[in-house]
Amino acid sequence: MASPPRRYRQLLSRYVLPYRRLVVSLCVLVLATIGLQLVNPLILRQFIDDAQAGRPLGTLSLLAGLFLGVAILAQVVSVAETYVAQNLGWLGTNRLRVDLALHCLRLDPPFHAAHTPGELIERIDGDVLTLANFFSRFVVYVLGNGLMVLGVLVLFWHVDWRVGAAMTVLVVATVIAIRLLRDVATPHWRAARQASAELMGFIEERISGTEDIRSSGATAYVMRRLYERMRSLLRHRQRSAVVGYTLGWVLTLFFYGSMAIGLGLGSYLFLQGTITIGTVYLLLAYAQMLDRPLELLTRQFQDLQQAAASLRRIESLLDLRSVITDGRGACIPDGPLSVELDHVSFSYDSEEPAVAGVAPVLHDISFCLQPGTIVGVLGRTGSGKTTLSRLIFRLYDPDRGEIRLGGVDLRDARVADLRARVGIVTQDIQLFHASVRDNLTFFDAGIPDERIEEVLDDLGLLGWSRSLPAGLDTRISAGSIGLSAGQAQLLAFARVFLKNPGVVILDEASSRLDPATERLLEHAVDRLFNRTGEAPALGNSGQGRRTGIVIAHRLGTVRRADEILILEDGQIAEYGPRSELERDPSSRFSAMLRVGMEEVLV
Repeated sequence: MASPPRRYRQLLSRYVLPYRRLVVSLCVLVLATIGLQLVNPLILRQFIDDAQAGRPLGTLSLLAGLFLGVAILAQVVSVAETYVAQNLGWLGTNRLRVDLALHCLRLDPPFHAAHTPGELIERIDGDVLTLANFFSRFVVYVLGNGLMVLGVLVLFWHVDWRVGAAMTVLVVATVIAIRLLRDVATPHWRAARQASAELMGFIEERISGTEDIRSSGATAYVMRRLYERMRSLLRHRQRSAVVGYTLGWVLTLFFYGSMAIGLGLGSYLFLQGTITIGTVYLLLAYAQMLDRPLELLTRQFQDLQQAAASLRRIESLLDLRSVITDGRGACIPDGPLSVELDHVSFSYDSEEPAVAGVAPVLHDISFCLQPGTIVGVLGRTGSGKTTLSRLIFRLYDPDRGEIRLGGVDLRDARVADLRARVGIVTQDIQLFHASVRDNLTFFDAGIPDERIEEVLDDLGLLGWSRSLPAGLDTRISAGSIGLSAGQAQLLAFARVFLKNPGVVILDEASSRLDPATERLLEHAVDRLFNRTGEAPALGNSGQGRRTGIVIAHRLGTVRRADEILILEDGQIAEYGPRSELERDPSSRFSAMLRVGMEEVLV
């Protein structure tokens, strides 16, 4: 991992330097603000000395007007500087949010199984938000306020070397103390960010499970755990705040020390007749003015402590790499695809499963599915049916063996190309809080409404879509009122129709449907595979528009299959043409037909 200064430079060069014009504008505005702050005390010194010397009222009025004009201009420049800084901060952090969100979407399923959505939201938004000030102001403010401190010290030396020397020693001592204390609070802020992420994850999980929590009477237990997490977050924030504000104590000591030096030496020099009363005011004003840049520098270092904690958490997330990587770019052919598994074995605990005592989920699986053929995959719960679909969709890679689509090894193809050629429908449908159109097209504006309505008509949903208040523009989400589980399932089928893949996987897609909706779904499946719904004759395989893998618990779901594959304990227990297995009284599939598949598989 890079050293902290190098990490900060890399972060700024990637997310801030693309907005060079804003950075330059911010630098100019900060320098203008500092310059105007240094000018006004000089005007007041001249006003005081001229008043004491009895100068004409016109001269004093001119100085007063000039002071007021500079003060107003300073406020205008300050507002402009704040606007540019905020704009720059949001632009930089939004770029970082996009990168983090995209990175999380590309990570493997085990990562998402180990982290709740709430925790990831806190990583992507909460941690990034602490970097906004670092992106927008840190470098400019540190340089600008450093120049302001240097300018004030030069003016002190110009007035009297003794004042300049005393103030220089005090400033150097304060800067050294700030450097020594700047990283003290970083571990505490990092722990606070982690506690905040855990709290967000807990809230997200419990809100999504509201019905189960209330129905089981677990509300009091959930609230107790919520209080525990909030108390943990409070403790971490208190520790980080107390330790972080040690810099504030150093600044307070500096403020009183600078005022004492300015007042003491100013009074001494005035009594000696070395300086005027206006210059005494100037010394006090500049001594007080030194407090402002050092306060801002201290605040920037406090923000840097929080940013450093967040940056380390962000880096730990970005350092994670997906096991699933793009291949050399082998082209998967168009049309229905063959599916070949060649001695495939897989375990979710792939690190020496035999040593760990974990049996493979799939063991030495081999079969070849011809283009346009439909295979019905049967087996008890835990036999590896869903794992098989995940491997074909390449959510995981097999530990041993090869999987080929259209003769192409999945590891040789680009992941995006592969998933564009494979469609999958599961029993759990994810709907987004977006329009019906966006839910169907996955936000692809290139699909015309005519095509969407054609697909909905095929699925028997056109009347439903036209009855919605805003048609395809109606916003829906998971659990939307008026949207049944069956309709959500049919919308998932519509997504596959619009995608037009070469291989379609149905993973128990009809397991939760009522009979009426299941009939609509059966019609959708027939349309999807270009089948009439009748059992295909022997040797009729390969006539469909798409290759199909149908994972099911019901006999009706596999009645259109050309072949049957039965899994047991991660191995193939039976595989062959459906019609032959039906006629063979000794086959497992024939036994399922005689006694009822549900009884055999339970």
